[in-house]
Amino acid sequence: MRHLLSVLLLALPMAAWTQTPSLTEAEAVRRALARSELANLEQGALEAARADALAAGQWPNPTLDYSRERLRGSSNATEESWQISQAFDLSGRRGLRREAAERRVEAVSSGNEQRRHELAAETRRRFHETLYRQEVVRAGEAWAQQFVRVERVIDRLARAGEASGFDRRRLLRERQTAEARLASERGELDRARARLLALIDSSGKEAGEISGALLPAALPPLDAGLSSLNRRPDLQALARRAEAADLDGRAAARGWLPEVTVGVGPKRVDDGSIREHGTVVSLSLPLPVFDRQQAGGQRAAAEAVHARGEYGLVRARAEGELRGLHRQAERLVAAAADYRARATAVSADLLRIAEAAYQGGETSLLELLDAYRGALEATTTVLDLEWKARQARIDYDLLTGSISE
Repeated sequence: MRHLLSVLLLALPMAAWTQTPSLTEAEAVRRALARSELANLEQGALEAARADALAAGQWPNPTLDYSRERLRGSSNATEESWQISQAFDLSGRRGLRREAAERRVEAVSSGNEQRRHELAAETRRRFHETLYRQEVVRAGEAWAQQFVRVERVIDRLARAGEASGFDRRRLLRERQTAEARLASERGELDRARARLLALIDSSGKEAGEISGALLPAALPPLDAGLSSLNRRPDLQALARRAEAADLDGRAAARGWLPEVTVGVGPKRVDDGSIREHGTVVSLSLPLPVFDRQQAGGQRAAAEAVHARGEYGLVRARAEGELRGLHRQAERLVAAAADYRARATAVSADLLRIAEAAYQGGETSLLELLDAYRGALEATTTVLDLEWKARQARIDYDLLTGSISE
């Protein structure tokens, strides 16, 4: 990325990490989303929800009963029977509960998608923070390089008897201050790079030089962002949970229809002289006198109300946030682009004038250093504006359910 002081330098000292391939935003996001830990997390949550759906749709196991009875009045008379029984759901509750569990599977899937979006947004923030710190360090290195130029000028003027010892000492102190600030910025860069690597790679490999544009592209129209809110994964998950609660409520409303248990099996009677065989058929059903799933219906209704209430609050909050972010990002992008265009030309002219004036003896060293500091401040101001614009754009993309711009 070009910066303000590139007009003064043809080459900059390259750090050791530039020897590795550069890392783009798209590659950083791809590596973060491809981590096995994320896949395991998503698969575990999804498989657990699918297991619940499988359990909700399964028939209850049949039961096998055996009885043996010795009849009164005869020590040899016995009655023996075998019976297999199966419960049948005539109300359709099991089908409704299976549908509800399937909606929860969809909600978990939407939750996984939301987690991926959040991870992508965090990766983009870490990437552009590193890019921002990298450009600040480059600007600081360019500022430090100016001392070489000034020292040469002072040496030449000193040999001609036109430079004082004060200028040398003042330049030395300014150089020490610049080196201290540069060391601090390099520390911030190292920290930002480590945080980025923690998201995209667990092997400890270096990421290489960060390559990309700090200033984001222009935003799409606000109406397009507002229309995409309903497709956000977290809102989709809330909608699926509300639907699941509705299905649970419908199942509970059929609590007055009991399950019928039908049994059938052979029976044998032996009184010592006669053996008789027959078939036993049984039919049983609970009487829904007290428990008609009132508690389940009340709970399902409460869960549906809760999910829809949360959906409305989240969407309203997201809409307001989206409008604000759209205006903020537009202003920051325009301000950064305008400031870069104007400040670059002005700073370059000021530096040429200040250098010529100092060499001609028209100004002091302090005025020359002040011109250099002004150029550095202009560069860092541009970078700050671009970094803030990028942060607003990342938040905007997350709100609209986008992984990248």
